[in-house]
Amino acid sequence: MFIWDNGLRLVKGDVAVDFTRRQPCGFVSHAHSDHLARHEITLCTPETAAICELRLKRKSPLRFQKMPYGKPISWGGLKLTTYPAGHILGSAMLHAVDEETGESLLYTGDFKLGPSATSEQVVPVHADSLIMECTFGTPKHRLPPREETIRDFLEEIRRTFQQQRTPVVYAYTLGKSQELTKILTDAGIPVRQHPGIFEVSRVYQACGVELGDVVVFNHRIAKHDRVLLVPPRVGLFETETEPITFAVTGWAIEKSAKYRFGVDFAFPISDHADYDDLIRMVELVAPKTVYCTHGPDSFVDRLHDLGFNAKPLDKPWQGRLF
Repeated sequence: MFIWDNGLRLVKGDVAVDFTRRQPCGFVSHAHSDHLARHEITLCTPETAAICELRLKRKSPLRFQKMPYGKPISWGGLKLTTYPAGHILGSAMLHAVDEETGESLLYTGDFKLGPSATSEQVVPVHADSLIMECTFGTPKHRLPPREETIRDFLEEIRRTFQQQRTPVVYAYTLGKSQELTKILTDAGIPVRQHPGIFEVSRVYQACGVELGDVVVFNHRIAKHDRVLLVPPRVGLFETETEPITFAVTGWAIEKSAKYRFGVDFAFPISDHADYDDLIRMVELVAPKTVYCTHGPDSFVDRLHDLGFNAKPLDKPWQGRLF
């Protein structure tokens, strides 16, 4: 039903899945750059299409086959349906059914089982084969309860203001920044965004995601009245008062995170499933076979120990038809 060709390819319909090199037909699970290319025709959700149009600016228009969640299309002998992945706005898992044999496959892309402030809740569905991204596939990547981490983050932000200092939060331009903005403004804390983040936020707002009291940073000195939200490794900005810096990422679960990121505080708020949720996803989908990608080999071994027929997809299986 599929082959690994330095990326996942559905044989029927010749659909390249999350390829980062141009293809005649490509499914894009979400608009992060490591899943994205300017395909001749792109299959994706309407929200992902809107973000792609921003991120892949060119003179020639992009061609899309837009796939709203839960509405199947027929494509080259396959019934294809997108379901929310819970990762970022528009992120989708792809469910494919061979219209002749009835064999089914679910490709997760990046996903998260828990709630999100700005993307739809994940919808796991049964499939014979599960192809799952396993970013946090080690036991050390068990995240603390989300509500506790958010509470601690907001308390530290408020403490920064009380100290008459400027909170500067580093977060990915697409996805994490919009979610943090929503979390902050829902708590009554206004936000000033870097221009690159702000133009993505405008797409979110156009898609119906309200982000609250947010304005754009104008490259002058940031006043001491809002959280300043900037992409990682961005410099050349000044704050009205001495900043206290924050990194917000799932990798903050590692003890060395604040030193690794060069910040005062690091909080593990993630848009990826953690170790336990990866296992839970396999249980919910109940596949005959699970293929693991973008994760450690030890996670495949762990699934074997739990009684699942698990295989690493992108290593010894290169070029093999499944």
